[in-house]
Amino acid sequence: MPHALVTGGAGFIGSHLVDALLRDQYRVTVLDNFDPFYDRSVKLANIAAHQTSRAWRLVEGDIRDPHVVDSVPGDVDVVVHLAAAAGVRPSIADPVRYQEINVAGTQNLLEMARRRGIRHFVFASSSSVYGVNPNVPWSEEDHVLRPISPYASTKISGELLGHVYAHLHGIRFLALRFFTVYGPRQRPDLAIHKFARLILDGRPIPLYGDGSTRRDYTYIDDIVSGIRGAMAYERTPFEVINLGNDRTVSLTEMVRALEQVLDRRATIEWLSDQPGDVPQTWANTEKARRLLGYEPKTSLLEGVRRFADWMTSVPARS
Repeated sequence: MPHALVTGGAGFIGSHLVDALLRDQYRVTVLDNFDPFYDRSVKLANIAAHQTSRAWRLVEGDIRDPHVVDSVPGDVDVVVHLAAAAGVRPSIADPVRYQEINVAGTQNLLEMARRRGIRHFVFASSSSVYGVNPNVPWSEEDHVLRPISPYASTKISGELLGHVYAHLHGIRFLALRFFTVYGPRQRPDLAIHKFARLILDGRPIPLYGDGSTRRDYTYIDDIVSGIRGAMAYERTPFEVINLGNDRTVSLTEMVRALEQVLDRRATIEWLSDQPGDVPQTWANTEKARRLLGYEPKTSLLEGVRRFADWMTSVPARS
């Protein structure tokens, strides 16, 4: 039975991945520090079903601490590194913390993999690394990156660390650039979740700029499919791969989809642009299709409907 270490495995993306791995007869060790960025009870709800499985184990601790990382059981076949200090705007207020978690923490995990001879490492990068690159849809072959937030810069650093360890130590490293992931269990601070709660409560939703900013919204099941493809990949020692929906949607279109699914009208509070926000994201997913067999299948409207079904079935948490 293969054994996967999933960092951040109690979070939004991580808990969905763990669902899939347990279904497919993996042993899974989750390393998560239950960061107070949002309420601990949210993550506890995410992992409630996992705790009944003999194949699942939790190590609670911080990836910044090498002793915590070393406490993970030694027979790991693959590391899926999803843990990170998240969010573009908070990174501007506290860039040092983001560097410590996202770069030094990744280094600790790579060092653990090197010492133990773990040969497969999947890293959660971000579409934010492209920054203000006007060449859309964004391709991994475009090496001119223009990050405009500390968060984005830490993700580029993680990718480069992976290249070093692939070259020097024979660790196969796949950096997956996620594009605006959404769906059930989405963090409460992210736009679709936050806006849906406000609309249902009859409160105004804050829209920054003029509503024309665009995002490549990617449903969680499609992201998990891409991660599983990366876990199985064996052809080359290092790759950077976009995981998106290959379609860009404006902020106002996203709000209209929420209104349709929730059957409520949104009240808009227009605000000025925020530092660190990029005008658009758009993934070229041809490489993911070619290397991983990746095929995003979920439309925005269907994904928002599934999210809303989940959100209205669970109590609101902050």
